Amino acid sequence: MSTSEAAVVEAQMLIRRPVSTVFEAFIDPDITTNFWFTKSSGKLELGKTVTWHWEMYGVSGEVKVQELIPDEKISINWGEPATTVDFLFKALREDMTYVTINHYGFQVSGDALIKEIKDNTSGFTTVLDGLKAYLEHGIKLNLIADKYPAEVMQHPK
Repeated sequence: MSTSEAAVVEAQMLIRRPVSTVFEAFIDPDITTNFWFTKSSGKLELGKTVTWHWEMYGVSGEVKVQELIPDEKISINWGEPATTVDFLFKALREDMTYVTINHYGFQVSGDALIKEIKDNTSGFTTVLDGLKAYLEHGIKLNLIADKYPAEVMQHPK
C-alpha cells in the first residue's frame, strides 16, 4: 500500500499553563500517565525508544524520539509501520500554551485511511482534553480508559 502524504490528523488545545509545564507533561511519564497511557519504559529523550502501555486494553507501542526542541517540539515515530507524530508547543503568554498534535505518514489508503484518520483525530483530541483537565484543574478524568470500557467492547450493540 502507498503512503498517503496528504493525510494529516491534527488536534489542538489551549492549555492555561506555562509552556515548560505543558512540554514536560508529554516528556515525563509520571505526569503523562495522569491523562494518557498507564505506564512507560522511560522519559522521552532525543534518539531514545520507549514503550508506552495502556494496561486497561492490554496494548503497548514503541515510540522513537526523532526530534526534541525544549518547550517547542517533540517528534516521534510510532507504531508498525511507523508513522510520525509531532507535538508542537507555542507560548501565547507566560501562563498560556497552545498545543498542536499532527500525525501523518500513514501507510494505508481508502477506507483504511479514513478509519485511521477518524480514530487518531478522536484519540488525540481525547488526550488533549485530559491534559487540559489535569494541568489546569488537577482532575484525572480517566478519558482514555473510559473511551472503550470492557463492558462495551465485550457486548457491542
